[in-house]
Amino acid sequence: MGVTLTFNTLKDCHNESKSAVKISKVNTRSPLYSLLLSRRHSQTLAKKEEKQRNSIPALYKESRKYKLQDINAMSCSLALANSPALSPPMSLFRDNSPIISPSPEALNLSLTHLKPSSSPSSPCSPFRLRLQKPPSGSLLSSSVSTSASSSDSGSTAGLGPRPASAILKRKRPTRLDIPMATTALHFGVPATPCAVMREVEREGCGYSVYCKRGRREVMEDRFSASVKLQGDCKQAFFGVFDGHGGAKAAEFAALKLEKNILDEVVGRKDETMVEEAVKAGYLKTDAEFLKEDVTGGACCVTALIQNGSLVVSNAGDCRAVLSRDGAAEALTSDHRPSREDERNRIETLGGYVDLCRGVWRIQSCLAVSRGIGDHHLKQWVIAEPETKIITIKPEYEFLILASDGLWDKVSNQEAVDIARPSCVGINKQNPLSACKKLVNLSVSRGSSDDISVMLVQLGQF
Repeated sequence: MGVTLTFNTLKDCHNESKSAVKISKVNTRSPLYSLLLSRRHSQTLAKKEEKQRNSIPALYKESRKYKLQDINAMSCSLALANSPALSPPMSLFRDNSPIISPSPEALNLSLTHLKPSSSPSSPCSPFRLRLQKPPSGSLLSSSVSTSASSSDSGSTAGLGPRPASAILKRKRPTRLDIPMATTALHFGVPATPCAVMREVEREGCGYSVYCKRGRREVMEDRFSASVKLQGDCKQAFFGVFDGHGGAKAAEFAALKLEKNILDEVVGRKDETMVEEAVKAGYLKTDAEFLKEDVTGGACCVTALIQNGSLVVSNAGDCRAVLSRDGAAEALTSDHRPSREDERNRIETLGGYVDLCRGVWRIQSCLAVSRGIGDHHLKQWVIAEPETKIITIKPEYEFLILASDGLWDKVSNQEAVDIARPSCVGINKQNPLSACKKLVNLSVSRGSSDDISVMLVQLGQF
């Protein structure tokens, strides 16, 4: 089955009105036949589009002749309940910039392609959408009500109503400048390296010390070490100070306590009065700090080596542990409210001790019962130390002075066992490494406090 197509000219293939068509048997796959079918299909579609355009109201056809400046008075009422923004359908309008003007019943959206309708309130109008009025507390209603007067004045001046983007746009709040806190506070006492550094280590003649800051922003531990006192290499003074409520008291004690104790010891020529001299040095340091009129306190542990004797004193929970042929021996006792004798002393003086979150505290505040400073609790927190004097013997290997950051997580014997391999029985001793091992062990077990460990080689004295 085929069709024969005959045209007067090649141009007639594109214009059927001027062609003479004769049908006979030809191949339907001919290019001319396909071209004719395509042309007829295009004309059919064009006729359908023209028919649809004729069916649209005349209002749409005439609106294309108008511009925005000629139809400011024409508007279509459109209200959307609980809607933060208004936007007409893109398929209906060619202008994408709607204008919002206030209305007591609804929000009027001006359309640039519409002319005034003869019956604006007619429900049959295709552009009239009567919906619920926005709530009074909504963002849209509040924005429209506040801009009613300004929009009226703007229209009079020829500026037109304010656009929706200007009404509903939220501004980002201004940035707050928060002052940064300083890393350390200084109250008349110069800062030591511990105040600004996370870790401090030092090695000297016969001693090693390592300090590590906990979770606080400022290191509150301090230490002091002096050898060759009065030109004698067999005399030395060592101390570890753990501050609370700030580092001021610990720093003050590290600077003053050694001098005050040595002044009292030299002033008392009777060697049997050494214990009283150390006590007087502690009390004098405490009195001088209280005159500074600053807050905070400090626990102390000190070791004075002179004339072959070891004088160990403490006030608070810093501790001194001696290694005697590998056996740990505590030379001090922690001063805490949980001790029966300390609790009795506090209650006798009119204070009280109670358990707060598993920790015994004085007046529900402080967890130590002795120390330097603590002016607000001075009636019960005394600076009087407990002192023990022993003669240095060959089996006394080394002395560990440390703050409670170590002793809360590591036992006395465990500390000696860890430190002894680095201090005894090897050709090249490394006591600083032993200090670091003890600190890191306490940290690994969850200690968040400042930790200071000092190791003194007693064999050199």
